[in-house]
Amino acid sequence: MKYKNCQSCGMPLKRDENGGGTEKDGSKSHKYCSHCYVNGEFTQPNFTMNEMKELVEEKIKEFRMPTFLAKFFTRNIHKLERWKNN
Repeated sequence: MKYKNCQSCGMPLKRDENGGGTEKDGSKSHKYCSHCYVNGEFTQPNFTMNEMKELVEEKIKEFRMPTFLAKFFTRNIHKLERWKNN
């Protein structure tokens, strides 16, 4: 399956400056971005879904986007693969 967005943070994979995260064998992850997933492991393995949502909201605000847009873009994080079963 090909994903359009990182299944951890929701970032559009086409916007990932590294072209996606990496698996243990060095191949590109088709599921996670390079900010969330490196060498087959999450960069923040102990993060909760709410912590990820807060981090993403802060990053969006750093780009000078309004708070309501940050909340809008993070509203579906709970539906991403990483968080579905939590």
